[in-house]
Amino acid sequence: MVLMFFARLPMTMTGVTLTLYVVTNLGHGYGAAGVVGAATTLGMALGAPLLGRTIDRYGLRPVVGVCGVASTAFWVAAPHLSYAVLVACALPAGFLSVPAGSLARQILAALVPAEHRRAAYSLDTILVEASFMIGPAAGIAAITSLSATFTLSGIGVLFGGTALLIFLLNPPIRNEDELAPVGSVRPPLRSWLTGRLLATLLVAAGALFCLVGTEVATLAALRSHGDVGWTGLVIAVMCAASMLGGIVHGAVKKSLPQGVLMLLLAALVLPVGLADQPWWLLMLVLIPTNVLCAPTLAATTETVSALAPPAVRGEAMGLQDASTRLGLAAGSPVVGFAIDHSSPAWGFVAAGAGGLVLAAAGLLWTHRRRAATAPAMAAAVQARR
Repeated sequence: MVLMFFARLPMTMTGVTLTLYVVTNLGHGYGAAGVVGAATTLGMALGAPLLGRTIDRYGLRPVVGVCGVASTAFWVAAPHLSYAVLVACALPAGFLSVPAGSLARQILAALVPAEHRRAAYSLDTILVEASFMIGPAAGIAAITSLSATFTLSGIGVLFGGTALLIFLLNPPIRNEDELAPVGSVRPPLRSWLTGRLLATLLVAAGALFCLVGTEVATLAALRSHGDVGWTGLVIAVMCAASMLGGIVHGAVKKSLPQGVLMLLLAALVLPVGLADQPWWLLMLVLIPTNVLCAPTLAATTETVSALAPPAVRGEAMGLQDASTRLGLAAGSPVVGFAIDHSSPAWGFVAAGAGGLVLAAAGLLWTHRRRAATAPAMAAAVQARR
């Protein structure tokens, strides 16, 4: 878990450092920087399931080795590329990013008994929050006080170094009871990618839509009231609230299901805009929804792990990564559009409403499929009797 924490750390630095590099060093606007970020995110979303499928088939080392080399090469070369070449390379670089998040969850599923996975996934989510508290701040400090070449190359070295350590440690991706016999056939896609799993992924996308939208609206609210200087403290409190929620979620014997946690998370965002000033009041009203952040993400991982057979767990975890990244990619522009055409207060409404729509769609889909299959299951039971 310590190793995977450091493997995620350079990933949390990439967004802010690339943005500042494109704007400051290449002289382009924030929109142009957003294109690079969007290409990287899209590449990660496309690559995660395919990399997971490759891990399922060939093991951890080949994927980590190739991705480690590709990530190091991109970030070491990035400060020497023109904007056009940088955009062209961003998509394949994102595609071949080291899948640290899905790997961490897959390794935990192999090392931790099923009855203790809620606690393990909660701790993993807490470490993710810690990495987002440290990584972006470190990236901003490095690129503003040191050269862009040193900073971007340093991120590449971090990617390569942690990939090498994962390669050497070679942690298990399945436990001894889950190892498939030689010559066994991989479960067909339609046998495990069920409506319930797809609904779980849709709810996960909604959660990230809501979370990134809340962050965008928070930054906009602070900026509109001249309180940008308090941004770091507000975000730190948001992360701390999420970590506290993760501790509680991992400690209790029984927690709320993913869908309920997600609905509460989104619903609590809706009224935040009513108290968006002064900054300390905004910080306080953001605490309840952020307390549910880590539990929602941990419950998502727990559900995906329970629904996916061990032989395809890597691909399932990759699909989870893809869904969350698509939620991230959609949340920022949608909420940003709402803010541009109204106010930051309506940005919170857009974030919560968008999350509710996606979550409700997933939950409704699950409910309908259960209702449709219930008569068939009852008939089968009756026939056996």
